[in-house]
Amino acid sequence: MGDTLAVDLGGTNMRAAVLDATGAILDRAVTPTPRQAATIEPLLTLVEGLAATHDVEHAVVAVPGRVDHERGTLLEAPNLPAGWAPQLTRATLEAALGRPVALGNDADVAAVGEARFGAGRGHGNVVYLTVSTGVGAGILVGGRLLLPRYSGGEVGHTIVEGALAAAGEDGTVEGLGSGTAIARQARAAGLDAVGADLVRLVEAGDPVARQIWDDAMFAVALGVVNLAHLVAPTVVVVGGGVGRNGELVHAPIRVALERLGPAGPPAEVVAAELGDDSGLIGAAAWRTAT
Repeated sequence: MGDTLAVDLGGTNMRAAVLDATGAILDRAVTPTPRQAATIEPLLTLVEGLAATHDVEHAVVAVPGRVDHERGTLLEAPNLPAGWAPQLTRATLEAALGRPVALGNDADVAAVGEARFGAGRGHGNVVYLTVSTGVGAGILVGGRLLLPRYSGGEVGHTIVEGALAAAGEDGTVEGLGSGTAIARQARAAGLDAVGADLVRLVEAGDPVARQIWDDAMFAVALGVVNLAHLVAPTVVVVGGGVGRNGELVHAPIRVALERLGPAGPPAEVVAAELGDDSGLIGAAAWRTAT
């Protein structure tokens, strides 16, 4: 069996790798995403160099946006350079690479990576949750990725504050619990701290920072509870920049699952193991998980 060419395309960096069937990375390349490039030619140059030096059988391209799996197209990708989304199609990429190509949402590909090779190993029913600039998820049921025609798992866009939504404000998990939301609330409260600096204030017991954090994590936890009622995972794997803060994130989710989740043993809540490589490593098992 040939190797897999994996691409994890982000708004900041384009990352590519060649993997074998065990998920081992044989070679890799990374370069900043060229914000001013009008075409995807820089991406093609990056991946063609890797493909030319390995026995690559097929490619999996993880993109930060919603995918039409039937047509193999990217519906939107606000974090990519302007004009790239219409060019990132299965047909275009297959013609350029001369190999079969699968296009997948980045959270879905990362979910497959964590389920097969990372913290979700041994579980058939897995939710991979990424809490970062935004909030997203990938879901496996019975070992297979939940894959409707249009990529789902958009837990960040689910509504957890109906009163805000009714008033025309953002009452979604992402609007209340993402890194972006936390930074916005910190600025509104007069705190000169975001990201790691805000986390340090939370850990030090600053009451304002702690309240902002607790409110945000409760919104995230409610999103996970809603997913638990829908797909009954046995494990929730938490990743992303905000999600990497260990028990500050895990504990609120665990408590919410115990109090508000479905009957029976609550899902385990664990840290993602593959880090930034989850979206690359998931490509190695994409075909068997979809």
